[in-house]
Amino acid sequence: MRKHNKIIFSTCIVLGFTAVLAGAALTGGEKVPKDFTVSYDGITTADIKAGVSVHDPSVIEADGIYYIFGSHMSAASSKDLRNWTSIGDGYTQSNPIFDNLLGTEHVFDYTGSKDSVIPTDDKKYHVWAPDVIYNREQGLYYMYFCTSSTWNASNLCYAVSNQPQGPYTWKGALVYSGFTKDTIEATDVLDYVDIDYAKKNYIMAGNKYNYEKYPNAIDPTVFYDADGKMWMVYGSWSGGIFLLEIDEKTGLVIHPQEDDENDVDTYFGKRLLGGGHKSIEGPYILYDDESGYYYLFVSYGSLTREGGYQMRVFRSKTVDGEYVDMNGAYPGMWDDNAAYGLKLSGNYYLPGLDKAYMATGHNSAFVDEDGKKYIVYHTRFDNGQEYHEPRVHQYFLNRDGWPCMLPYATDGETIAKDGYDISEVAGTYYVIDQGTAINAEIAEPVKLVLMENGKVYGENMEGTWGMEEGTCYMTVTYGDKEYNGVFCQMKDEAGTDVMTFSAVGANESVWGVKYFK
Repeated sequence: MRKHNKIIFSTCIVLGFTAVLAGAALTGGEKVPKDFTVSYDGITTADIKAGVSVHDPSVIEADGIYYIFGSHMSAASSKDLRNWTSIGDGYTQSNPIFDNLLGTEHVFDYTGSKDSVIPTDDKKYHVWAPDVIYNREQGLYYMYFCTSSTWNASNLCYAVSNQPQGPYTWKGALVYSGFTKDTIEATDVLDYVDIDYAKKNYIMAGNKYNYEKYPNAIDPTVFYDADGKMWMVYGSWSGGIFLLEIDEKTGLVIHPQEDDENDVDTYFGKRLLGGGHKSIEGPYILYDDESGYYYLFVSYGSLTREGGYQMRVFRSKTVDGEYVDMNGAYPGMWDDNAAYGLKLSGNYYLPGLDKAYMATGHNSAFVDEDGKKYIVYHTRFDNGQEYHEPRVHQYFLNRDGWPCMLPYATDGETIAKDGYDISEVAGTYYVIDQGTAINAEIAEPVKLVLMENGKVYGENMEGTWGMEEGTCYMTVTYGDKEYNGVFCQMKDEAGTDVMTFSAVGANESVWGVKYFK
């Protein structure tokens, strides 16, 4: 368990606040606090338990029940997005999620067993990152997932079921990666391009797969666009994130015409982001009616506890891009990813937590029937282990249409439609800035005071803050970076009522937590 006592305020986080008040009726005359030492005395902490361990959770709701599906043939269900019950886990033929996947002929012809064309490194099965979608045309649940072998020899597959929890029956393979001249005939690549094209583009000198330009065929997620068309986004590290259309009538991918100008490959589809074997994986696209944007979530870093794993988001007005961040940019083939994408969450500690959350990533997202928006991800902990659990946080769109993720796991909170009184939101906050770095450092709280007269105070600094009257929207600025977000009253993870804010700017997320006296 981490000890967080008397952590001194760091001026690098909030130095130079200059926010302009926006319509708030504020009073003056408050006494400026002088003690900015961070102390957790009297704050109850809790280590909430999800009840399951599901890696790379992808969510779907059906008849009031939420299901998450994850790597290693794991899945769980919940009625409240907080407490989960396992419905299957592990590489066994009796796993109820699948209809005898391990014993089905041809599933692992290309990857996954000692008898495959490209045997796995450890001679075991690898079933990763499934995503389930309800196919409206067919009235069936489709699961898209991957089997994998070496770090880039992978195979996207699909299976179907008439109920969300399964069992899912394997139907076929969709996309292959990691092939060489010796193994390409074990794939369907030559059904779409000739061998000369494959040798020129997909296979490098030395008979190696061109992994820096073309994808590792894992981490598929499937979604409907605003016009009712189905798409699959996929990819991990290697050549980046790719997009292919799905034929709703068959569930199969539609291979496009080659278009070099728009970075479209006949077999693999359109590259949206990344490449050059930079860290980027776990893509998830969600269309939001409220903003009219498609949001592309991805994860950076290595998935281990100290690997800097974190969630980023980009957005686009069209399904096939361009997907850009808050600076209007996105990572290309050789760019340093850390500079691109709004960082939603990484490693952090907040009061109310028993230990820091680490390697928060590989998320899915959804908008519930009541309009609430949620991000579903897995997290590791600052406990020296690689154990992980799923977490679900509610998020809101700020006035500019960017996601602002609430600091704590959801517990049924509802934001005030007409905003909050100034006395409810003013006060002393524990504040963390997620930054944009990709490393093992944990974002620790500092103390920040929002005065009722609109002034902001911290150690060796002062500034102002503002909120939009009659709404939950707020704005702050530090240095030359403006942050826009929301206030929301909720419970911390020990069940204590708190006021929070979540604001974003310059690709960074800033969270604040205030305890009521």
